[in-house]
Amino acid sequence: MTRRARLRTESTRASVVAAALAPDNTPEMETTVDDETIETTIARETTGGLRTTVDDYVVNLSVAERIAQTAERRVTDREADHDADRGETNRAIDQPRSTDDVDDTQNTNDTNP
Repeated sequence: MTRRARLRTESTRASVVAAALAPDNTPEMETTVDDETIETTIARETTGGLRTTVDDYVVNLSVAERIAQTAERRVTDREADHDADRGETNRAIDQPRSTDDVDDTQNTNDTNP
């Protein structure tokens, strides 16, 4: 007799998390993503095997979700830093050069010994 477990997980990064889990999925596992829901069905011949596979899957899911959250935070932080850098006003490239900075005088030494 085949034992089955169906796990549904909500995630704002569902497709990223599911893709991260895919390499560890066995032939007895089927995963689908629908919007923000990951649904995985696991089938095993023994209760112990099912329990072990579900346990492994849940641990991997937890790690994948944390990594996706961390990556998203870092991207958001970088975008905020980039926007802050662009908001600076006194950088040389942001200000045209004043004519007061130009020295129009020429010093020549026309004396030849």
